[in-house]
Amino acid sequence: MSDTDQDRLNARAKEIAYSETRRLLDRTRGSKALYERALASLPLGVGSSFQVGDPYPVYLREGRGSHVWDVDGNEYVDTHGGFGCMLVGHAHPKIVEAITRAATTGTHFAAPTEATVLYAEELCRRFRLDKVRFVNSGTEATMSAVRIARAATGRDDIVKIEGSYHGHHDQVMFSVVPNADLMGGREQPASTPMSLGIPRFLQGHTHVVPFNDLTVLERLLAERGDEIACLIVEPVMMNIGIAEPDPGYLQGLKDLLHRHGALLVFDEVKTGAAIAPGGAIERYGVQPDLACFAKAVAGGTPGGAFGGRADVMETIERGAAHQGTFNGNPLVSAAGLAALTEVLTPDAYDHLGELGARLAQGCEAALREHGIPGHVVDLGAKGCVSYRPERLRNYRDFLEANVTVFEASYPWMVNRGVFMTPGDEEQWTLSVQHTEADVDRYVDAFASLCAELAK
Repeated sequence: MSDTDQDRLNARAKEIAYSETRRLLDRTRGSKALYERALASLPLGVGSSFQVGDPYPVYLREGRGSHVWDVDGNEYVDTHGGFGCMLVGHAHPKIVEAITRAATTGTHFAAPTEATVLYAEELCRRFRLDKVRFVNSGTEATMSAVRIARAATGRDDIVKIEGSYHGHHDQVMFSVVPNADLMGGREQPASTPMSLGIPRFLQGHTHVVPFNDLTVLERLLAERGDEIACLIVEPVMMNIGIAEPDPGYLQGLKDLLHRHGALLVFDEVKTGAAIAPGGAIERYGVQPDLACFAKAVAGGTPGGAFGGRADVMETIERGAAHQGTFNGNPLVSAAGLAALTEVLTPDAYDHLGELGARLAQGCEAALREHGIPGHVVDLGAKGCVSYRPERLRNYRDFLEANVTVFEASYPWMVNRGVFMTPGDEEQWTLSVQHTEADVDRYVDAFASLCAELAK
């Protein structure tokens, strides 16, 4: 696309963003009122900073099946999926039954239960883990895995991927979607804190390397390999849209790290049970030393887990601390076990695969028909449109995507009954309760957007 055509596209996108945002504000006045009320008790009016909207978020009231309703009564096909948690859809009968059973027999004991054991066994089976421990969120999963990796190796430093998000604990809050002026060079990415309140001394203990690049890691390990406990990586990078691993990259990471006595930790919080029954471990055939899970594995409840090699996990038995009053509680264990054994069955993955292909192909056809620079990634239940012609391999590629077009697409889609994640770094999530009609509604809305952008 020529510079003139690009300027014309961006100008049209800005026009659409302006008019569609005005329309969205007009149809979500109840959300505005609730936001103004929430400001008195919640910083930024929300429970998590990821929920912030411009100028306010859409507040939801209800979810059933593949649809959600906001506080103004507007109905949407839900492709947000609670940032990837709701692979089972909303109020699935099997999940409702499991939660009801737990609610009527005891939601919490802070003591082990049979459900906890059964849930652990299923996680080990699915993800080929020797042992697991439970947590309550993805942040807790990655925080615990990093500690266990340090304890197992006797080393303090860790490595993470440039631009990746692994939760909001201090050790991994470096180089998370950094601004271009804070990234450092390609050969030596900077370790820049994302948040206020991160201790300065940690900056020298969290090292940053690019995704899909073994050269920078190899050089770091040659210089400081005896200080590195682990590398934590999303096997599919999922806070930049979607960047899949190059062939051989994940195995290359494992081989390099083991050569220097360090461990490979997969952050499967977004990929686990979503891109295959056994997550990225199954899809790409590489077994990490430790893996972290949350979101889809808990059936829509606040749960998660981490696990891996027996000799590494047994560090817990030798003094590596891992506690949590609510870990493996009966309610989450019941919901997670029902999700993994009764809902996310082989037939469910066939269904998700068919829907994902239909959605991705429809969006790809619309981009091509109307000449909109972009590409589509299909990973079954997960997928995305990124407004960059070539596929993404790393965070710096993501910075080349056209944010202006996304800023038009978000209000356009929401105004046409498609509830989607509010950032261009996110993905869609389909559920087992989505239908072809739901997918076609998305594709029709997206195709009409492409046609408007091309005018």
